[in-house]
Amino acid sequence: MAQISKARKAAFQILMAVERGQSHSDDLLRGKAVNALSSPDRNLATALVLGILRWQIQLDHQLQTLLKRPNAKLDPEDLIALRLGAFQLLHLDRIPARAAIDESVELARQSGHRFASRMVNAVLRKMSRAPQIAEHLDSESASDLALAQAHPVWMIERWINLYGLDAARAICRHGQSQPVLAVRLTTPAAEAELAAEGISLEPGELLTTARTVVAGNVTATDAFRQGRVRLQDEGSQLVAELASTNLGKEMKSILDACAAPGGKTLILAERNPQARIVACESSASRLEQLQKRLASLGDRIECRRADATTLTEDSAFDLALADVPCSGTGTLGRNPEIRHRLRLDDLTRQAERQRAILLAALRAVRPGGGGVYSTCSLEPEENEQVVAAVLATTPNARVVSLESRIEALLGAGILTEKGAERLLACLTPEGNLRLLPGSFHTDGFFICMIERTA
Repeated sequence: MAQISKARKAAFQILMAVERGQSHSDDLLRGKAVNALSSPDRNLATALVLGILRWQIQLDHQLQTLLKRPNAKLDPEDLIALRLGAFQLLHLDRIPARAAIDESVELARQSGHRFASRMVNAVLRKMSRAPQIAEHLDSESASDLALAQAHPVWMIERWINLYGLDAARAICRHGQSQPVLAVRLTTPAAEAELAAEGISLEPGELLTTARTVVAGNVTATDAFRQGRVRLQDEGSQLVAELASTNLGKEMKSILDACAAPGGKTLILAERNPQARIVACESSASRLEQLQKRLASLGDRIECRRADATTLTEDSAFDLALADVPCSGTGTLGRNPEIRHRLRLDDLTRQAERQRAILLAALRAVRPGGGGVYSTCSLEPEENEQVVAAVLATTPNARVVSLESRIEALLGAGILTEKGAERLLACLTPEGNLRLLPGSFHTDGFFICMIERTA
């Protein structure tokens, strides 16, 4: 009997929880069980979980061709064991085939499936001798691209129709890649402080305050623990920067309607030190985490447990940021399991709540103020269609092009010159900003500025 490594055992347990819909991989990979592992085991467990979730569609297709009954329904434990072995055989060239196979067999056996463990052994040994699927990235077939890059066909078809074949390919490549680790520097000295601790950084693509981590563990530094450096996707930072830029008008009160985990709230506070900020969160546990993260801001911020759809303030704020919950199709590299649980009709269900949040946010803004609506979704149902539906029932509001705000951020030295140029090219005809994965090293985002006129 093979001894199962701690990394593979942890990966198996996390993948089982995700398969059963009990939790998200991101939460589990940051949990106590994984944090208790040694650094090498933690890295391997993370690579296994995220890699398998990214390539699951392709792995399952290959495994089915090797089963005696290709359409047989497998128990979840056996399927996860097969995926673990298959991913290591096909995608991790430093893992010996024997270790990948034997430990997967033992995982199935210890799950109480003694006879199925023989099937796992036979299938994985066949796979170790079978060629990989060719990556048909040059094909114009949505089904070929979907299989080659392990995305659902319906997603690929939508993206080809919406953005074109080349953009769809780039989105897929981004979804199959390890996300770039971006940080925000809150003080000029923070970069030198990280360098002194052996952290290698490169400049961000868009923001002068952003850096990409090339090597080193940022979270082990005093600069990170004390808040001088924060982990935050550069696109996420950009949302808050655009919201904070009020073209010379002072903002005294700001609403962050969906504030957790608080990264955008911190930027709003940083750029508007005179403003009172109300940060809302409907989840008690997430609110507690938000309060801890924003505690250093003191009395100028109110963390409030509130459903963003039921906000009662009327004309109380100069700005409302509605960074709404969404499908997350712009974050598939970071959250790969989304592609497995998301269904087409989920988009319309999400949009109903998004419209309610945006309506409440606009009601809370005083005339002359603005609301910023943003998602990390690539889907029109959650973006343009939400905005259009809200404006149809809100005659005292209009979309304002983000062009002037991009130029203002450039003038203030917040955007890089090249970054501003590239962002201007990403504006839609209506003046909204769409960042597609693959165009930048960021998650996908949609950002819209709406002015309340009366």
